[in-house]
Amino acid sequence: MPPSCCCSIVTPWPATGNRTTLTEGAAAGLLRRTATSHIGLRVPDVPAATVFYERVLGLVRHAELTDGGARLGWGGGHHVVDLLPGDPGLDHIAFEVRDPGGLDGVEKRLRSAGLTVSALDESYLDSAVDSSGGLVCTDPDGNTVQFHGPVRRPGEHSADTARRPVKYQHVTLSTADLVAMTDFYVGIVGFRISDQLADGGFAWLRSDRDHHTLAVVRTGRRGGLDHYSYDLAEWADFKSWCDRLTEDGVDVVWGPGRHGPGNNLFLFFDDPAGNHVELSAEMEKFHDDRVDYRPRLWEPVPRSVNLWGGQLASWRRTSEGS
Repeated sequence: MPPSCCCSIVTPWPATGNRTTLTEGAAAGLLRRTATSHIGLRVPDVPAATVFYERVLGLVRHAELTDGGARLGWGGGHHVVDLLPGDPGLDHIAFEVRDPGGLDGVEKRLRSAGLTVSALDESYLDSAVDSSGGLVCTDPDGNTVQFHGPVRRPGEHSADTARRPVKYQHVTLSTADLVAMTDFYVGIVGFRISDQLADGGFAWLRSDRDHHTLAVVRTGRRGGLDHYSYDLAEWADFKSWCDRLTEDGVDVVWGPGRHGPGNNLFLFFDDPAGNHVELSAEMEKFHDDRVDYRPRLWEPVPRSVNLWGGQLASWRRTSEGS
């Protein structure tokens, strides 16, 4: 039998209409040691995007891809970003499954749910992947999702943090059907819900101790990337980054601020293809092996998304007060 999926309970929400409470099914929490691995982005100008990521984010070119793309990372170990030619958009997201038996479990749950699962092309599995093989599927919005074994990145956490992030941390997807997406990632794949907006417009999902490795936001657009995020080491780094982005002619488009869900510091800027890139620090940690958590409901107002005064990014909306 397929694992129980999430469902939603809709009740009145003051002043706006509906309150949607997402619930977790039997597979929730089966992944506890799974993290983001890499991301693939379609960009109109691969050379320009490559120069941007090298200059601004301090990434290093790992390889040229056969279709004219470029593979970037920390200079050692597994890659972080594939830049692929095409109209701007998301090509794929990927997760490294560190849980013992976790990769087999994900595949069994996907197949039990009647979903198509394929073997991951070996071109994505470089020598820094600790186990051979991987799988690929599509989520309810048609996003390509890869899962594979643990990776090694010897260049992480050893950077000049004023000039380069310390790791790739999370990805946020746009959707027109947030319930279906959380049903998939929580009820089948095995993530958990950390927080949600009370109107069902945003959900933050975890698969390790970090508050979220994946988030899903309702935008009315089916599929694609909302933003993705890198970690900085500490609050002091944000000043250096804001100064350096200004010197490089890159506008800070949102922040600095502090999110309510996750309690993390943040700032945003855009890459040349218009992808929203977040820099983050001090994300809340969860300890599911010691504490019994329940997903929290945040009021769908700007001050929940940004505790420092409620300012929103130009592309972000909440159902109340926006």
